[in-house]
Amino acid sequence: MVANPQTGTKAATGIHAPVKPSAELGAIVGSEALPRSEVVSKIWAYIKAEKLQNPDNKREIVADEKLRKIFGKERVSMFEMNKHISQHLTKA
Repeated sequence: MVANPQTGTKAATGIHAPVKPSAELGAIVGSEALPRSEVVSKIWAYIKAEKLQNPDNKREIVADEKLRKIFGKERVSMFEMNKHISQHLTKA
């Protein structure tokens, strides 16, 4: 976090900086601006709640209709997921 010299408060930076999700991503994480770290946490909570991990390979996510709109395909690895999420976030 970087301190604001005028107010002495710290501004959130990096994964803690607020981002605005796209409409597609907002259907899962909500439409309010929130830190990127929280976006990822909410996506994982959704994946686990909907049981969208491949049972034979937990690193693979089998997209449902909502996630296909974000990932653009049926299956992604947990490592690819962040690349696809980034395309649905803008600075708040």
